[in-house]
Amino acid sequence: MNRRSVILPLLFTNLLFAQDPVTIALENFATGLDSPVDIAHCGDERLFVVEQAGTIRVVLPTGVVVATPFLDIVDRVNDGGGEQGLLGLAFDPAYQENGRFYVYYTAGSGNGSSRVSRFTVTEDPALADPASEEILFTFAQPASNHNGGDLAFGPDGYLYIGFGDGGSANDPWNNGQTLTNPLGDILRLDVSGESGYVVPSGNPWVGLNNDTLPEIWASGLRNPWRFGFDALTGDLWIGDVGQGQQEEVDFWPAGDNSGPNFGWRCYEGNIPTPGINDDCPPASAFVPPISVHTHAEGWCSVIGGRVYRGAEFPRLFGLYIYTDYCPAPYYAIRPDGEEGWIRTQVRASNGGTGTSAIAENSTGELFVANTNAGTVKRIVDQCPMPAPTIALNGDQLISSPADTYTWLLNGEEIPDADTQVIVPEVPGSYSVVAGFGASCQLTSAPLQVNATSITAAAMGRFTALPIPAQELITLDGVPVEAVRLELVDMAGKQVRTLNVNASPRRQIGVSDLRNGNYLLRLIDADGAIVDKRMVQVQH
Repeated sequence: MNRRSVILPLLFTNLLFAQDPVTIALENFATGLDSPVDIAHCGDERLFVVEQAGTIRVVLPTGVVVATPFLDIVDRVNDGGGEQGLLGLAFDPAYQENGRFYVYYTAGSGNGSSRVSRFTVTEDPALADPASEEILFTFAQPASNHNGGDLAFGPDGYLYIGFGDGGSANDPWNNGQTLTNPLGDILRLDVSGESGYVVPSGNPWVGLNNDTLPEIWASGLRNPWRFGFDALTGDLWIGDVGQGQQEEVDFWPAGDNSGPNFGWRCYEGNIPTPGINDDCPPASAFVPPISVHTHAEGWCSVIGGRVYRGAEFPRLFGLYIYTDYCPAPYYAIRPDGEEGWIRTQVRASNGGTGTSAIAENSTGELFVANTNAGTVKRIVDQCPMPAPTIALNGDQLISSPADTYTWLLNGEEIPDADTQVIVPEVPGSYSVVAGFGASCQLTSAPLQVNATSITAAAMGRFTALPIPAQELITLDGVPVEAVRLELVDMAGKQVRTLNVNASPRRQIGVSDLRNGNYLLRLIDADGAIVDKRMVQVQH
């Protein structure tokens, strides 16, 4: 009996795609900035970088920093303390029509006052009018630290403003749990009118017959230095700077205006605040953080980031990426599909002290500012190439091209299986880890092999490589009974025919063929098909 008659067919079943570990890189973008602390965009291709002393610089898509500041209000900014200065910037959603934008800065001397102002651009899109300032909100600071300073427009079109707790240790004035002033809170304002602002009617404490500040939208924050909205879902992510123990990331879903309280000063991260003996309610009374990092790990001031919604790096899509002001890793958070979260380290180092902001441009690509280095860098996927795929070639499994290959069976490495092509010898789940360069290893989707031939040696089957082919397809192990080979396209048209002449190795030129899949058939002297393979041409 012919040995080929006892070969069992290969049966394959696609499994769910395995999530590849993602690693980000920081790509140089702009240099020569003076203490950059925030980044924003106005809807076009430019970035606007806030410099703490009181200027806003335009950075072109090429990374060139425009010499003349977009806005210069150094004469009215107090940046005497490390957490004072021009701290935040947000462009009106209708900026392209009305030319309005909003800043948060420290004014006055000493501890000063936190001020939220509106400015307008001039007829020159590269220059704002410093004389156009309209002060919308101001509040005297009891200390020079924990000023907050971030502001952003939410999906509802309202302006959200983050205030720290007023400074000092352990929030001695209990501002985080007090609703009579803006400290330790996020405010929400309707700034769509010609001047001033209106308190949105949906704010949680509007209409209460007490001294609660109606502008407050959320409370229980220590210093929400950087927060941002998911550009796709509208969900809010907050990096709330901790005290001596923990740094936390908070999350609040879009559309819920019930007044979240994130727990400070009663709780730092997910632990009771050391040194606070107030009659605090249990932790269940507050919104818990979704991620914490301890100072024992080297963290000191969490830098809240953004959810990546760009198009250039598909593997980053949907990841909330953040880090710390002190030397620390970058992490990413994503939903686990069961109302929980998956946290993954995506870069071992943020490059040292000074990371101050992570923000997005108008297309959803992410950028990071470093106040110490005076730089803006771009966050990119360190391994942007597509993950490998596994193709079938008769009884063979073939990986798409890479530099190195490591084949896995049921998640375990197969000894000596380090070539582009393998022959599966036992049923199971097969995948390949493909190496690209010195630092990238990506994993294919697994493929389930439900039945195989008895042994590779028993098969006597020929190979046809490479897959995909550009110029030539090389056949090895052509059986002796084959006298002719045929190459047929998917429409059934014969595009090549070649006599084999009892040679076990033959080559077929395919440089003139269109990209696509073809059927390679070996024919015996009686015109019967001896064997066949699917091959692919890709120029």
